[in-house]
Amino acid sequence: MSRRRVVLYNPRAVFFTMPLGLLAVGSHLDRSRYEVVLVDGRLETDPAAAVLAAIDGEVDGAAPFVLGVSVLTGSPIQDALDVSRAAKARFPGLTVVWGGWHPSLFPEGCLEEPSVDVSVQAQGEETFAEIVRRLDAGESLEGCAGCTHRDEGGAPRREAARALAPLTDLASHDYGLFPVERFFERKGKRQIDVVTSQGCRFRCAFCADPFVFGRQWVGLPPERVGEELESLHRRFAFTDVNFQDETFFTSLDRVAGIAEELIRRRLPSTWAATMRADQGDRLPEDAWAACKRSGLRRLLIGVEAGTQEMVDRIRKDIRLEQVLRCAERCLRHGIAAQFPFIVCFPGESDASVEATLDFARRLAAMSPTFQTPVFFFKPYPGTPLTEDAVKHGFRLPATLDEWARFDFYAGDGPFTTPARTRLVERFRWYEKHAYGAAPPWKRPVAALARWRCERRAFRFPVEKAVGELLFPEPVLS
Repeated sequence: MSRRRVVLYNPRAVFFTMPLGLLAVGSHLDRSRYEVVLVDGRLETDPAAAVLAAIDGEVDGAAPFVLGVSVLTGSPIQDALDVSRAAKARFPGLTVVWGGWHPSLFPEGCLEEPSVDVSVQAQGEETFAEIVRRLDAGESLEGCAGCTHRDEGGAPRREAARALAPLTDLASHDYGLFPVERFFERKGKRQIDVVTSQGCRFRCAFCADPFVFGRQWVGLPPERVGEELESLHRRFAFTDVNFQDETFFTSLDRVAGIAEELIRRRLPSTWAATMRADQGDRLPEDAWAACKRSGLRRLLIGVEAGTQEMVDRIRKDIRLEQVLRCAERCLRHGIAAQFPFIVCFPGESDASVEATLDFARRLAAMSPTFQTPVFFFKPYPGTPLTEDAVKHGFRLPATLDEWARFDFYAGDGPFTTPARTRLVERFRWYEKHAYGAAPPWKRPVAALARWRCERRAFRFPVEKAVGELLFPEPVLS
C-alpha cells in the first residue's frame, strides 16, 4: 500500500531550538500509512519554495494531502502566513493545519486567515493524528477533540478540549525527521534539544501555560529518559542536552532518578534545564550533588520581580529568599544559572521597577556564570494579567498581521514610560557587560559597566551607543 505524504513546517525565527513540537506530532503518525517530511524555515534560503517542493514530491503521484505548521506568537506568524498562502495557492486541495502556542490561544482567530483550514489546541500528537486519519478517510472533523475547524457554512467550530495524554502513551521522537547535524552547526555545538514532560501545574498570572494546559503536567519516567538519551547519543554523539520542559523539576523524585540514570549510563554529556526557585529550595542536597555529577551545567530559574509584594501579585508562588538559596546552591555546586525578570507590570511603581533591577544586579554580581535578562511585561493572551489589562482598556492585536509584529523584548510595553524604558534598556545593556567573564581587552568596559550599574550612572551611555552600532542585537519575539 502506498503512503500519503504529510509535510510539516517550522517557521523562521532568531533561535535554533530543534522543532520538538513538529517532531512529536510527526513521530506519532502511523508511519506505515504516512510519509512525514519536516521542513524548517531556519535552514532554508527560500522556505516557501522548499515547502512547495516537499508537497509537490508526493509519493506515487498522490494528490497533495496535509501541511502542518507550528506557530509561535510574534514574527514567526508572518513566515507561517507566507508559506501557508503559497502552499494553498499552488495546491487548493491541500488541508493546512496550524498548531502550537498561537493557535492554542486563538483557535478561531487563526481561521480568519483563508489559507488556514484547521487549528490545533494544546497537546497535539493525538489530535493531529486523528485529523490526518479523518481527512485520509474523507470524514468530517466534527467531534474531533482538541481542534477548531470550519463547519459546512464556513463558520469556525471549536471542538471539546482533548485530555492531556500520558507521555508514555505517545510515540518516541524520531530525530531522523530533521537534519540534526545542521542544527549542531547552527548552534555552534553538539547540543541536542529534548522534552521529557508537558504542561505546568503552577498559576503564574503572566503566563499562558495555565490556560493552555489547565495546570496539568505529565512526564516520562527516568528509565525511559535514560534509555532514549543513550540511544540518541549512540546515533548523534551530542555533548550537551538542553531539556526544553516547561518545568523540568516538577517531580523531584523523577529528576533524581534521571540524574542517576545518566550517571549509571555514563553518558559523556552535560545538560541544562528549567527550575522554579521553590523546587530548587526543596531539592535535597544529595539530589543537587547527583544532578551535578550527571552533568548539570546550567539552570533557568524564573524570578520575574524584585519585591515580594510584586512576586505575590503575579502569583509566582515563590519567596525571594528561595531564589537566593538556589543561587547559593548553584555557586556551591559550580552550576551556571539564568534568572529572568519582568518589569513594568500594570500598576507597578517606579520603586518596584528599581527594586527588581537591584535584585537582578545582586544576583549577577554573585558569579560570572549568572545571567539576569530583564524583559518588559507584554500582555500575552490567555493570562489573568492580560484579561485585567483588557478590562481597563488595553487593546490586544486584532489580526494575525498585527500579532506578527508583536515583540516580547522591545521596550514598548503598554505600562512603561519613556523614562522607565530608557532606564531598563540602559541597565540591561550595562549589566550584561558588567559581571560576565570578560577577555583582557574587554575588562575596562566591564569595570566601567559595573560602576554604572552599582551607582545607576546611566547618563550619556556612550559605550552602549558604540556597542550597539558595532554589534546590533537581533529582534527577539
